[in-house]
Amino acid sequence: MESKWWQDRVVYQIYPRSFADSNDDGVGDLKGIISKLDYLKKLGIGIIWLSPPYVSPNEDNGYDIADYCNIQSEYGTLDDMDKLIEQAHRRDIKVLLDLVINHTSRAHQWFQNSRRRIDPYTNFYYWADKPSNWTGFFGEKAWEYDEVRGQYYLHLFAKGQPDLNYHEPKVIDAVEGVMRFWLDKGADGFRCDVINILWKTDLEDGKKKIALTGSEKYISAPGLHPLLQRFNSEVLSKYDCYTVGETVFADPQMARDLTSPERHELNTVFSFEHMETDCFFVKWLLRPFSPRRFFRALAKWQESLDWNTVYLENHDQPRSPSRFADGSPSSAKALAVLLLCLRGTAFIFEGQEIGMTNFDYKSMEDIKDIESHNIYDLATRLHLPRRIRWKMIRTKSRDNARTPMQWSDEANGGFSKASPWLKSNSNYKSINVKAQENDPDSVLAFYRRLLEFRNQSEILKKGAFSQILNQKGVFAFERSLDGKRLVIVINLSGKRRQVSLKETEVVMSSSGASSFSGSLEGYEAFILK
Repeated sequence: MESKWWQDRVVYQIYPRSFADSNDDGVGDLKGIISKLDYLKKLGIGIIWLSPPYVSPNEDNGYDIADYCNIQSEYGTLDDMDKLIEQAHRRDIKVLLDLVINHTSRAHQWFQNSRRRIDPYTNFYYWADKPSNWTGFFGEKAWEYDEVRGQYYLHLFAKGQPDLNYHEPKVIDAVEGVMRFWLDKGADGFRCDVINILWKTDLEDGKKKIALTGSEKYISAPGLHPLLQRFNSEVLSKYDCYTVGETVFADPQMARDLTSPERHELNTVFSFEHMETDCFFVKWLLRPFSPRRFFRALAKWQESLDWNTVYLENHDQPRSPSRFADGSPSSAKALAVLLLCLRGTAFIFEGQEIGMTNFDYKSMEDIKDIESHNIYDLATRLHLPRRIRWKMIRTKSRDNARTPMQWSDEANGGFSKASPWLKSNSNYKSINVKAQENDPDSVLAFYRRLLEFRNQSEILKKGAFSQILNQKGVFAFERSLDGKRLVIVINLSGKRRQVSLKETEVVMSSSGASSFSGSLEGYEAFILK
């Protein structure tokens, strides 16, 4: 079967606030992104995904949207977005936008009208006279009293992010209008934020008491699938677009239900199971990283779905070399081999291609992330020792991924001449694009070679996946197509390991080794045939 364009290309996620600042105000912008399109093309990227660039009060850095159809002034204008899409397409780079439709900002006119009971917006959100005992994803109570309305509204995330009520048909119409607006402007699809929690069950209507008792009422609830099928039939199917859904607590069966072609819902989803292998249930309850557990989760999803998404970093996750390894360039290269050789649409997060690491902050004063502050405050109320609280934040805060892109060894990593909105990691002096640009042994150079190989390899783009071994920090798997095969072996331990494999001819190695005898140094990876 012929592959789709989104199966043949690698995606690069851009966090606009932190990527490139064209006017030196300390905040990244659309013109900055445009100026780096040639860099992304040279890297080997075929799709870019922009975290929300829309108008927002930035309580959650753009994931609290006040106007879906206009651009945050710090980022530029609608004309700038038009130019970005046009310039990306000129370079054969597709553009995905973040579709955040579980909630809006309190500042959105829909909410302002709803709290005043102005039709047709009266029931655009979930209102109740008496709240349930839910706790939201950011560690707060999930209901907030609104004095204007005289009722409580539901917010599964921050207080400033009220949840939309999809039991109200006019909400569905309004959201479909947003999708059409951007697709008509040339966007090539959407990354769909927390897509499997849109539908909340046991709602008689938006005016009556809401009988909700727990997450079973909203995680992949039955009403979700007719809603997504409606979005697909009315909007998405009429465009050559790609959808990837972020899912909450999803298992492979939930993922199949969302992505099976005959169901006409989404193209792909992100799974999080491999990202939960260094914690207990929630990311803040830490446990030591286990390569075996990590590889087992990756293999499970490779074998469970016909087509996956594969990623190791994004705007909500810590940096992979710091999280899954020792932070060294060699570990960044080994992780690159893992990422780009698995079956599925691969996603790279900005700075991953130069081996950026977690922040080096010393206290909460440098943290901007609302989730991190809420969790730190909750841990304080629970009387956890400060060192434990800080370890939780230092290890898992979303700000780890959001430090400004490190372009050079100039002030602020060459991101901006002004003080950045979020403090730069001080290792920008050694880890930056300029330092790696012409270094054939750099992480950046390795990513470019590996992406070039992947983009030309039908086996890596289309081949089947089969696990070979998972032991002592070493993971090996096969990719095969039409009788041809590649074997990929990754040592994600810091110790030398010996394995027994039939394949010995080296196609590529993370260390530059040209031969393979079965021995892998710590954080070394090979592609063999």
